[in-house]
Amino acid sequence: MEGNKGSLLGYPGAVETETANPLSYITRECDYLIPAAVEMSINKSNAKDIKCKAVFEGANGPTTFEGEEILISRGIVVSPDLLTNGGGVTCSYFEWLKNLDHVSPGKMTKKYEE
Repeated sequence: MEGNKGSLLGYPGAVETETANPLSYITRECDYLIPAAVEMSINKSNAKDIKCKAVFEGANGPTTFEGEEILISRGIVVSPDLLTNGGGVTCSYFEWLKNLDHVSPGKMTKKYEE
């Protein structure tokens, strides 16, 4: 792509871009919000401004306890990270177990097959 600058800034197909404060997108009106990168991105200071029907947590701990209480009191459904991102969490757990036992790649499959 000619003129690649590492962001969507200047991309003719982008409706709008935000480079100064990407977290400002969290308060835009939408149907479903999926915070998938930053921990504690929804908190007591911004939960009152979130305009969506439901939040599906893709990151680990993107919503603080206080933020979640505010969302729920406003009727916004919150699907927790363990439910929404259960596959990633499950894989991480098995990797952790494997590492605790110092099991090299391939040996878990061999043990399962036996």
